[in-house]
Amino acid sequence: MPAPIRLRELIRTIRTARTQAEEREMIQKECAAIRSSFREEDNTYRCRNVAKLLYMHMLGYPAHFGQLECLKLIASQKFTDKRIGYLGAMLLLDERQDVHLLMTNCIKNDLNHSTQYVQGLALCTLGCMGSSEMCRDLAGEVEKLLKTSNSYLRKKAALCAVHVIRKVPELMEMFLPATKNLLSEKNHGVLHTSVVLLTEMCERSPDMLAHFRKLVPQLVRILKNLIMSGYSPEHDVSGISDPFLQVRILRLLRILGKSDDDSSEAMNDILAQVATNTETSKNVGNAILYETVLTIMDIKSESGLRVLAINILGRFLLNNDKNIRYVALTSLLKTVQTDHNAVQRHRSTIVDCLKDLDVSIKRRAMELSFALVNGNNIRGMMKELLYFLDSCDPEFKADCASGVFLAAEKYAPSKRWHIDTIMRVLTTAGSYVRDDSVPNLIQLITNSVEMHAYTVQRLYKALLDDISQQPLVQVASWCIGEYGDLLVSGQCEEEEPIQVTEDEVLDVLEGLLVSNLSTPVTRGYSLTAIMKLSTRFSSVNRIKKVVSIYGSSIDVELQQRAVEYNALFKKYDHMRPALLERMPIMEKSTTNGPTEIVQTNGETEPSVVEPKHPPPVTQPNQANNLLDLLDDNDVVPVIQTTMSTKTGSHGGELLELLSDLSLSGGPAPAPVPSVPTPQPSFLLDGLSSQPLFNDIATAAIPPMTAYNKNGLKIDFTFERANPNPNIAVITIHASNSTEADMTDFVFQAAVPKTFQLQLLSPSSNVVPALNQGTVTQVIRVLNPQKQQLRMRIKLTYTLKGSPVQDLAEVNNFPPQSWQ
Repeated sequence: MPAPIRLRELIRTIRTARTQAEEREMIQKECAAIRSSFREEDNTYRCRNVAKLLYMHMLGYPAHFGQLECLKLIASQKFTDKRIGYLGAMLLLDERQDVHLLMTNCIKNDLNHSTQYVQGLALCTLGCMGSSEMCRDLAGEVEKLLKTSNSYLRKKAALCAVHVIRKVPELMEMFLPATKNLLSEKNHGVLHTSVVLLTEMCERSPDMLAHFRKLVPQLVRILKNLIMSGYSPEHDVSGISDPFLQVRILRLLRILGKSDDDSSEAMNDILAQVATNTETSKNVGNAILYETVLTIMDIKSESGLRVLAINILGRFLLNNDKNIRYVALTSLLKTVQTDHNAVQRHRSTIVDCLKDLDVSIKRRAMELSFALVNGNNIRGMMKELLYFLDSCDPEFKADCASGVFLAAEKYAPSKRWHIDTIMRVLTTAGSYVRDDSVPNLIQLITNSVEMHAYTVQRLYKALLDDISQQPLVQVASWCIGEYGDLLVSGQCEEEEPIQVTEDEVLDVLEGLLVSNLSTPVTRGYSLTAIMKLSTRFSSVNRIKKVVSIYGSSIDVELQQRAVEYNALFKKYDHMRPALLERMPIMEKSTTNGPTEIVQTNGETEPSVVEPKHPPPVTQPNQANNLLDLLDDNDVVPVIQTTMSTKTGSHGGELLELLSDLSLSGGPAPAPVPSVPTPQPSFLLDGLSSQPLFNDIATAAIPPMTAYNKNGLKIDFTFERANPNPNIAVITIHASNSTEADMTDFVFQAAVPKTFQLQLLSPSSNVVPALNQGTVTQVIRVLNPQKQQLRMRIKLTYTLKGSPVQDLAEVNNFPPQSWQ
């Protein structure tokens, strides 16, 4: 068989290919020749063939058929064969293939070889693709080489030890004795790999972290020698001595100094020296300074040192390199919460970054600018951010508008400024604002009673200029409908009033109804505004005509509104002034309570929503809000504070729960008034100044099983509260005997009206399968009349993807629980 072509000739031939098909044909032809050579066990040219195969693998062609040939080369006694064999093993094999285990014995023999270069090849291969089994078998040989005096082998053994620790963390202690003398080595390669090894051990084990904290003075000394040493050609990079080692040492110091006062104190001085003595004209120096800043911010450093670090980041913002500016902005964004005042000094530089051409820098600058806004600089910062909002790309407008809304709500110096700012955002970026911006602004305007005339005048002017921004048009329509009488009265103390007639106002609103720019929601706002003006303007006949026209609209929503408004004119005209009177001041929307003001098309209605983060106790008016919704005088619903992530109205669920509950516990009280009344004080007893159950004494009350069905078991245990003997504390224990977890678990309860009930948050919303755990929840019951306790419970959960719901009535409470 003729000798195969050399690797260099193969590369030259492949490069002459003009098309992909031609190249593929050459590769297939050569692969066929290599396969034939492998089948004939040609030892002479095996090394050359594997080398060519590796080149084809680099080009993306399959080369798996050469795996066993790599193992044969590793077993060879020739160094050139071993070198190609180990290289092929690192490229073609990994721990997912069982073939790699055949190398274990060869690597073990080569780790004990008399030639350091052969030992180095074995260390590199083990550190690159060694599996956990190989690492366990060969960790002893690596540990021996880590103690050798040969610098060439020690640095490779240290990196190999890092791989062994990552694969088998329990072998970490084996390398602990070998690390004692690593930092005393003069060779920078050994020092570098030793620091990498120590860093890996500290990150993976708290015990190792505490053990290596005593090395901080030695690391500080090494770092000091590096920054104070003179020119060394062997280690110099752009005038800085071994920056790679400096960066590694700084990272290790950051880990050792975190949450440790003594270690942080020992490295404060050297960090200050690095920060002040490092040359910043080259990128190498900037890299070291960046690591220094990160270390200063992570350890318990002095306040002056932290200011120095932030000033370094401020200088980075002036750098011409975009990457450095981006890194500085990202770092300042992480530190702005802890060192707010120091970052504030660079506010002008940060704001200038908003004008940068790079979109990544602009986004980071925008986020940092919003983080710097406070009550003292709100006016200046908003001016800059609104200018940015006007000129920025569409991809920034939504986030910028949202940030302006939040900042204005938190730090607004006056209501007029707040309203002007929100209107400016709606005017310039109305199409990009969040969905809740319209109801939020309506709420703000409604609550600013003294600004009604000014606001409606400004919004009317905005409508005359532009009706393309739909959120602005919706707010303007709502305000004109509410305060149209103030608009035509010409009374405005905040600015010069405008003279406008009723017909002109109606012309504008009717124009919105027929405009192609108006969305269906906007038309709904406009029609409702026109209807409201029927009680504020004298042009009632014109308004009737407009409303009647849309009774046959193809838009179902608009048609329904028009039909209902027509009915108001015809059948219920005597009620129209009361129904269309001005909206009262709206309560602040909340996301952590059970009652939330939901605004829809300018109307407000309370709805019960499940809290995202349930409070430990219920608010005083929550029970009454639920009673207002239920309008039930015979039972007391429970304020459900559950950990479920589902959001929705519980009013309907409780009504369904209580619909057929007939419990007699005395005469029914008078209907609940619409004005919220305080919740009974027992619900809050002892919660303000001491833990809830400090006053609970265990009584001899037997437990009971309240529910046991479909694998779900609910047990009740009882305790008596002191000093109030009328309060019974019931703890539910929910267990699950099925093979699958019960998720979204919710427990609800109701009792007769003569009782008062409080249901606290559950320990979890997942009931583990196979009785491997329980979900607990506490119920406090006030029974002042000492009547027999009766309870209806509702259980909802999800089992194997299917929702389950069940009702049960519990009447067999032990007498000790209520007497």
